[in-house]
Amino acid sequence: MTAITSDTMKRALLRVPEVTLVFWIIKTLSTTVGETGADFLAFDLRWGMPITTVLMAGIMVVLLYLQFAKYKRYVPAIYWSLVVLMSVIGTLITDMLVDMAGVSLVTLSVVFTVMMLSGFYLWYREEGTLSIHSIDTGKREAWYWVVILLAFALGTGVGDLISEYFALGYDKALLLFIGLIATVAVAHYVFKLNAVAAFWFAYVLTRPLGASLGDFMIQAPADGGLGIDMMSINIAFLAAIVSLVAYELFRIKQALLAAPVEAEYD
Repeated sequence: MTAITSDTMKRALLRVPEVTLVFWIIKTLSTTVGETGADFLAFDLRWGMPITTVLMAGIMVVLLYLQFAKYKRYVPAIYWSLVVLMSVIGTLITDMLVDMAGVSLVTLSVVFTVMMLSGFYLWYREEGTLSIHSIDTGKREAWYWVVILLAFALGTGVGDLISEYFALGYDKALLLFIGLIATVAVAHYVFKLNAVAAFWFAYVLTRPLGASLGDFMIQAPADGGLGIDMMSINIAFLAAIVSLVAYELFRIKQALLAAPVEAEYD
């Protein structure tokens, strides 16, 4: 009899998506929605930050349960829903600590940086790798999501720190983070920066990039923004995310159908 090739099977067993251009586009859109969506739910709908955080965390727990207990593989709808939810929660955690608990953005950024680096250290100590291409067990995926949530909280703080605390402005902060990501890309492709390190540098930087983009789009022109309606941004970005996730699902199905087969013997 025949079976799908071992490479295809390895890809199918991974719990996270392939790192493609579509991956980076959805990631950036998701981080922007995290920034604008958190503000929309907490302030425009007047749910308040604590209630919004509890509700989003509840949905996140349900999806994590489904992921770890039932699917145990990459499911585009669940994965990207978790990314959006963690982006929203990360934004709310940072905003509550700053606005309600009075923690400074500098302190917050330092603390979350230490926590995220500690997460990376413990993950590497336990598993011996931080590669996204090796996330094929529940334990590795658990470390992955812990680091992602910390990165989102950190990214929100750093984005606000650069644009507001240091008064760089939303437009200049956006250009700064675009430039930093471009620098990482050059370091990887030209100067051969380790692929795993390059991935995580870029991944972490997309969070403040998305936060800066969201702030730049929704803030009033007098404050250095574009003044675009928050609901319009959320609808447009969510529609784009849904469309790209649907494309991802279609691409995966097509890849499995087109995968070559190899002989399998008993």
